[in-house]
Amino acid sequence: MNHQDVVVIGAGQAGLAVGYFLRRTGLSFTILDGESGPGGAWRHAWESLRLFSPAQWSSLPGWQMPASGAEYPPATHVVDYLRCYEERYQLPVERPVEVMAVTSAPGGLVVHTNAGDWKAGAVVSATGTWRAPVIPDYPGLASFKGVQMHSAQYGTPEALRGRRVLVVGGGNSAAQILAEVSLIAETAWAVQELPQFLSDDVDGRVLFQRATERWNALQSGRPVETRPAGLASIVMVPPVREARSRGVYHHPRFIHHFNEDGVVWTDNSQIPIDAIIWCTGFEPALSHLDSLGVVQSNGHVNVNGTRARDEGRLWLVGYGEWTGFASATLIGVMRSARDTAREVGEFLKA
Repeated sequence: MNHQDVVVIGAGQAGLAVGYFLRRTGLSFTILDGESGPGGAWRHAWESLRLFSPAQWSSLPGWQMPASGAEYPPATHVVDYLRCYEERYQLPVERPVEVMAVTSAPGGLVVHTNAGDWKAGAVVSATGTWRAPVIPDYPGLASFKGVQMHSAQYGTPEALRGRRVLVVGGGNSAAQILAEVSLIAETAWAVQELPQFLSDDVDGRVLFQRATERWNALQSGRPVETRPAGLASIVMVPPVREARSRGVYHHPRFIHHFNEDGVVWTDNSQIPIDAIIWCTGFEPALSHLDSLGVVQSNGHVNVNGTRARDEGRLWLVGYGEWTGFASATLIGVMRSARDTAREVGEFLKA
């Protein structure tokens, strides 16, 4: 069995940020990653995906992301940045290592993998959400005979050329994918609730500032909106603005049910479709924690900050606002990663 003070599960942006701060504690640690190379979930992004913010607003702690030559860097630039980040700070990443379970043991936790077991005094889970895509259970969906894919599997629109495609979802993934698919296919747009489009001058910089303002309000005891306007809305990046000019986003519809050949709307009208792209989000990828009994029915773990309430040797970083404001973003994960490394160090050194 391998022994470390800390095991970090996942070497995406959250895992690397935690590793950056753990280096300062003097603790021994390793980062286990299930991917075959650096980049985390960004390795699986569709080809045209771009960030919502300029490079300098999309950086991990310690090193600003270099400019990419474009106002909004592509996903490939992010992958290269994360690779260089690992090398720059000599982070001890081992891959590919698939984590199957984490169990309790005297004196620590045991991380069970396909490459052996690691025992650690503390474990930080930073697996993100990419491996847990969500597809809603609409009536009749099982009878649909066409092609289905989630945005997690979408790469390019070429295979959909000339087909009738339904894009489902009211967020940024749906807006960007619909923008490019509509150039070569007949498209329809379905949402679960009406989307909100931000003004053209709002991008990730503004959204991060709003998240910071919410965090400051919470710390000072001032009222905080449960769902602040803009933080989960569609950012008008150039491809989305172009699609808007073509009327692509006009009249989003609501699904009632599916049949073999298409979709039936809530007004009982229907259209034939050949393919569905589900841009309906993700859940936290936490199946490896089922063995600890800490995952709740809502898919989250009860935490104080980032530390699990029911297992004091476990921390969770980067899964969304329940693990820290803006913690699922490149620039926003720094605060959660820093506080987590500090808490882990204090816990183990005590």
